[in-house]
Amino acid sequence: MGDLLASLPALEAASEKLYLSQVPQERAQAEQMLRVFGTSTEYVAHCKAILDNSSSPYAQVLASSSLIKIVTEHTLSTAVKLEMRTYFLNYLDSRGPQLEPFVATSLIQLLCRMTKLGWFEDDAYRVLADEARNFLEKGTTGGSQAHYLLGLRILNMLVSEMNAPTAGRSLTQHRKIAVNFRDQSLYKVFQLALTALRHLHGTAADEKLKEQAVQLALQCLSFDFVGTCLDESSEDLGTIQVPSAWRASIEDPSTLQLFIDCYCATQPPLSNMALECLVRLASVRRSLFSSETERSNFLSRLVNGTRDLLRQQSGLAHHANYHEFCRLLGRLKANYQLSELVGLESYKEWIQLVADFTVSSLNSWQWASGSVYYLLGLWSRLVSSMPYLKGDAPSQLDVYVPKITRAYITSRLESVQAVVMQGGEDPLDNEEQLQDQMDSLPYLCRFQYGETAEYLTSLTDPLIAAYQNYGGSAAGQDLKQLEMLEGQLTWLVHIIGAVVRGRINTTGADAQETMDGDLAARVFGLLRLVDAGYHTTRYGEHSRQRLDLALLSFFQNFRKVYVGEQVMHSSKVYLKLNERLGLSDHSTVLNIMLSKIATNLKVFGSCEDVVEQTLTLFQDLAAGYMSGKLLLKLDAIAFLLTHHTSDYFPFLTDPSNLRNRTTFYHTLARLLFMEDTPAKFKSFVAPLQQVLVGLASASNNATNAAALRGSVPKETVIGLFRDLRGIATATNSRRTYGMLFDWLYPAHFPTILACMEAWADTPEVTTALLKFMAEFVLNKTQRLTFDSSSPNGILLFREVSKVIVTFGNRVLQLAPTADPYGQKYKGIWNCLTILTRALGGNYVNFGVFELYGDPALKDALDMSLKMALSIPLNDILACRKVGKAYFALLDVLCHNHSNVIATRDTTTFGFLLNSLDAGLKSLDVSISSQCAAAVDNLAGYYFKHMPGSESPTPAAAAIAEHLRQRPELFPQILSTLFEIVLFEDCTNQWSLSRPMLSLILINEQIYGQLRQQIVASQMPDRQQHLAACLEKLMLDVQRNLEPKNRDKFTQNLTIVRHDFRSRS
Repeated sequence: MGDLLASLPALEAASEKLYLSQVPQERAQAEQMLRVFGTSTEYVAHCKAILDNSSSPYAQVLASSSLIKIVTEHTLSTAVKLEMRTYFLNYLDSRGPQLEPFVATSLIQLLCRMTKLGWFEDDAYRVLADEARNFLEKGTTGGSQAHYLLGLRILNMLVSEMNAPTAGRSLTQHRKIAVNFRDQSLYKVFQLALTALRHLHGTAADEKLKEQAVQLALQCLSFDFVGTCLDESSEDLGTIQVPSAWRASIEDPSTLQLFIDCYCATQPPLSNMALECLVRLASVRRSLFSSETERSNFLSRLVNGTRDLLRQQSGLAHHANYHEFCRLLGRLKANYQLSELVGLESYKEWIQLVADFTVSSLNSWQWASGSVYYLLGLWSRLVSSMPYLKGDAPSQLDVYVPKITRAYITSRLESVQAVVMQGGEDPLDNEEQLQDQMDSLPYLCRFQYGETAEYLTSLTDPLIAAYQNYGGSAAGQDLKQLEMLEGQLTWLVHIIGAVVRGRINTTGADAQETMDGDLAARVFGLLRLVDAGYHTTRYGEHSRQRLDLALLSFFQNFRKVYVGEQVMHSSKVYLKLNERLGLSDHSTVLNIMLSKIATNLKVFGSCEDVVEQTLTLFQDLAAGYMSGKLLLKLDAIAFLLTHHTSDYFPFLTDPSNLRNRTTFYHTLARLLFMEDTPAKFKSFVAPLQQVLVGLASASNNATNAAALRGSVPKETVIGLFRDLRGIATATNSRRTYGMLFDWLYPAHFPTILACMEAWADTPEVTTALLKFMAEFVLNKTQRLTFDSSSPNGILLFREVSKVIVTFGNRVLQLAPTADPYGQKYKGIWNCLTILTRALGGNYVNFGVFELYGDPALKDALDMSLKMALSIPLNDILACRKVGKAYFALLDVLCHNHSNVIATRDTTTFGFLLNSLDAGLKSLDVSISSQCAAAVDNLAGYYFKHMPGSESPTPAAAAIAEHLRQRPELFPQILSTLFEIVLFEDCTNQWSLSRPMLSLILINEQIYGQLRQQIVASQMPDRQQHLAACLEKLMLDVQRNLEPKNRDKFTQNLTIVRHDFRSRS
């Protein structure tokens, strides 16, 4: 320790470099030197010594952050942790006021992290809220604002720490602590927050104090009360499940008033946090209130509060306040019925003020663009409730909704003019906001539809006429004016499309269909102009591309309502379209759409957005049974099926469209396979046949892989495999898959393998090739069903094995890279997926390989496991796609190839079982269920064939040897399963219960010890109850794994879980 104090100046200098240096090498050097302090529990004393003796804030924050790492990642005895806890509390009390804020924050986080992790270890941890109150009292009585601030910061950090999962701890452990904290301390903390707000309100206290108090109240109201893991980035807030114990505070009129007063008296960020508290309060569950009268009074206070704020426009000039206020208005209808609002005394004035506020917001589109969503959502929900409104009280909606609809449409058209003339952010470029607005708009437009439709046509007709005038020539014409026209037409096409889609949510009324037809006719009329005359020179302009995207969006909306299975041919829409444009039925409209699709694919080759949306429309049309059949009758489709190369569609050669190629060929093949036509298939794949033959010729002429790379552009290979994958995806039957298989095998598989060998280190090529293979070996809808005498399944697996081994040999030689996912993991998870699908496809008799000494199966399995084991477990769990592929493979191996797992070395076996244990804790239900099935199969296999059983096997003997060296492996998994099933809200309880019986039967003695540990981990007052519940678990359960016995165990476990949780 003396050495540490002697080297303290050097340590302080290094800490300063670590946190302040702008030179990366210096920072890296300092980090290398100082990292040691967070690596082991033996450095706890060193860190405390630094805190005691150093005055450098950077050395202090190094010590506290190292301690956070130690207490999170390492095990300390309870006595040591309690001593540390007392030390840090005293340290904050005595030296906290003088510390730099970032040092105090780090120390408070350390204190709260220790509190969370030790919550069930000792009662001392559960009184931190009371100890924080002492800081508040010291600050109140002694006048020390610094202590008051520290108390509030401790409480804030405590709630935050309890609400957020801790790295390295399972969600089960986190929720267990969070729920206990919610029941024992959270309400106490909320009351402290309210007391602090009342104490500070109206005083000249430091703004930091007020901010901490409001933030604390907000943290309490934002707590994840029932473990739903709400996404904080989500704009939509569900109902807040506030515990019943909070009822008195929520119903108390002064609580709501306190936040309103706080809002009025402060500036952002305090004021908008106070509003956010009101948003949360407006969202509390209905059942919290003691009576409907209380709930009505609460709503009345909310409505009156928002009415008064609207009257005075208090603080609404600040954008942060404005945004939260719009959210608050939106919540009033989301959580309350229209009839409840209409029944309030102040409703008439409130609805008028909200309407004026909405119109003003719509006109201030530059300023309020992100907030309009909540206001439109409020009005659309009000309108949707009109059919259910009973009683005589007028809703006033018929007065205000048409005004708001007009204001919205007018303001959008004006926005185009402003953006073109003055520049700035264009609302049309914000796709998310645009989509949100288009979701709400149909309800408003169709409320007084006749009036709105007339208004829309009066705006659209002159704009289309002006647009037509530009078709001849732009000589001497103002191009800014044309850009403005394109922008305004884009808005109107989007709005008309959204209104037409709104027909899905309305009933009856032929008159509405006639109006839909009238509006749709305008858009189809515009369609005849956009690809004619001077407008054909505008394809590269952004404003023109947006207009085409709007037209595609309109087609999608029109298709959903008026093309396809559910629509009557006699729809009034087609009468109107026929009258104005000669479009009499589905087929003529489909022809128009298809013509536009073909045009877009020819002229927008370099605009990825337009190509992608065009192909999505094409795919959706082909996917519908009726629309697909209608498409097949069109001459244009027959032409497309034989003329689909880059000569006709230049977009295929653009590098940005590689992903779109797969969609294009999937859609074409889907249409092709609707008819039983082998001859057509041959002519369809002829261009691809040419590419494959060319590759084969280049491969034969090349002396090695490098020579092949030099003679063929990689883009050709990537494009080929993307196209093949699209076709393979479309084969959904034995007949269609057979056509593809017979074409590719055996003629072209040597070429595929040659491509893998040549480009094995080029991820763009290997990804395309492996994804094609993954699709080709997938036995969906039983399409891979070969004749009983056919060797095709075995031959296909041989090719799979060659591809996996070739790729694996290359990827395992890769040096560490800055992008491990792109360079290595992506290819590996694709290989694992290929093997999983081939092993689980049920079209290969794998016993044949060993019987005839064919190494294909062994090679593929060995290489796949080598690749999987080359990825650290943390990366497997962190990369979702890697995790899914890895655990799916383990599931298949444990089910059908247990001997492969069993005969690995003990280190590998331990890694695989530890990874299954980690996978059980995954938030992804499909992964945790797969892991449970894998464990069940492996443990069941061992139980049936273990040494001493009726049918012992060498593989089971190998597992026994692994367990002798690592006896904790199976008990650890069983412990995890008990933790999840008993203490967590899991949706896949049945799946998780299946492996538990196998694990218990393997070693019943360890189960007895484990049961005692589970009971001891509970609070003393729950231990006896849990022990009594667990006694019933093995009641009437036999010592076998017969289905009936398993069901009995699962039934018992469900009863145990229910009995325990009903008293918890």
